[in-house]
Amino acid sequence: MTPAPRRAVLAAAGALLAPRAARAQAAWPNRPLRCLIGAGPGGTTDIVARLLAPSLSARLGQPVLVENRPGGGGTVAGEALVRARDNHTMMMLNNGHAASAAVFRRLPYDAVEDFAPASRVATMALILLAPPNGPHATLPALIGAARAAPGALNLGMVGVGTTQHFVAEAFQAATGARFTAIPYRTTGDALIALRNNDVAVVVETVGAVLGQVQAGEAVPLAVSTAARVPRLPAVPTVAEAANLPDFDLPTWYALALPASAPAEAVGRLHDAILASLAEGDLRRRLDELGLVPAGSDPRATRDMIAREVSRARAIVASANIPRE
Repeated sequence: MTPAPRRAVLAAAGALLAPRAARAQAAWPNRPLRCLIGAGPGGTTDIVARLLAPSLSARLGQPVLVENRPGGGGTVAGEALVRARDNHTMMMLNNGHAASAAVFRRLPYDAVEDFAPASRVATMALILLAPPNGPHATLPALIGAARAAPGALNLGMVGVGTTQHFVAEAFQAATGARFTAIPYRTTGDALIALRNNDVAVVVETVGAVLGQVQAGEAVPLAVSTAARVPRLPAVPTVAEAANLPDFDLPTWYALALPASAPAEAVGRLHDAILASLAEGDLRRRLDELGLVPAGSDPRATRDMIAREVSRARAIVASANIPRE
């Protein structure tokens, strides 16, 4: 074979191999993944991420390393995510993501446009609790008392501008019941106030108080989701107990990449999340924490986050929650 034909053959072979090499180089993921958490270790968001990480790692073929980046109501982690340009950094978002978008006047990112959600992972109901020996043992009784004497009854929750606070404000707006909101530093502090009858009701996530409810240390009045909680099947929803069919306010957890991530990466992560949530062991462990697996497609997840941001901003405005 003369040099010229040989070069032609080699060039043709290279042309045939080039697309295959490009596809191999573009395969995602091709190195370890970081999963950022906008809070310290031990919280529900952190637990959900750490439960999910091994299954994602097995399906994606790369380690998934959970990294806590607390501070600024999740904004420190959010900024780190949108500034990441490696396409191998993701973040577990929750309601706090929407709350921060509503409470903070300026953020280093757009809470919707700068994120590429792959899927919702799970939801958790919030629960309204009454004291074990209090005078209001049902939700209608509590609502009636608060309507009769606006502001006379105290409502306890953790912090200002939190998911618990937002659900408490939405509950008051929907029912016309007015309480005096008392923010506490921790769930334990709020439960002590409940046992001492310093507050008539506490709003908290189911996972944070499941043990106390099951032990009879607090009376469950209703949960904030459209469906009852599997771990507490006898507890009605707010929609049922207060005749509010549209009331549905869960706390949620969703996994997102930065908006700069390629569609292939978002799609692969979405598929891995849904396959992981189908595992019996993972579903059992989430259920034990009061969580409900809740996968969703990327577009639906993005739309959900946009609605949550809009709703949080409306609650901040109507409840006069201080902005920072």
